[in-house]
Amino acid sequence: MARVKVPRKSTHIDMTAMCDVAFLLLTFFILTAKPRPQDPVPVDIPPSSYEVPIADENVLLLTVGQGKVFFTVDGADIRQQTLIQMGQKYNITFTPEEQKKFIVTNIFGVPISQLKAFLALDVEQRKNFKQPGIPHDTTANNELSDWIREARKVGASLHNKALFIAVKGDNKEEYPVIKDLITVFQKQKLNKFSLITTLRAAPKK
Repeated sequence: MARVKVPRKSTHIDMTAMCDVAFLLLTFFILTAKPRPQDPVPVDIPPSSYEVPIADENVLLLTVGQGKVFFTVDGADIRQQTLIQMGQKYNITFTPEEQKKFIVTNIFGVPISQLKAFLALDVEQRKNFKQPGIPHDTTANNELSDWIREARKVGASLHNKALFIAVKGDNKEEYPVIKDLITVFQKQKLNKFSLITTLRAAPKK
């Protein structure tokens, strides 16, 4: 008796649901990812064998390079209110349009007297603009100390939480600038801050 041959059929798997999940996950990660602010000067951060992640929010970051100090702080509300309070301190009124531009400015390093002119530039012009850094002379003009103090006040007032202070410095940065930063911290009784480093490669055996 002849065997009955069962016709072979290709297996069909409906991937529609899998594609939907993949695109949903991709959309979620794109919308929740924090863009890394571009450093206004090249910064070669020092290596370290110990790794501790910094906080995801409420971070005040000072970037040091080429003898200059640059300032940024997390949170649109903190940035806006800090700018308003700095304007009051230095008798400068920032318009609502200037406040909006400052909110989306990730990092800056200009004296407050030049801040209006800096905010008037478009995005590409700001990228190409050579910022002189925030004045940090501990014996005369120390605007950096005021930015740090006002940002800390705003952070505590709006979120009832202390800002996480971090310093990102160049590996070959000269000592006087770091010394000025530490002096500013000590005057504000800031004895705890973090230095951003890169993970040192394991030694070859």
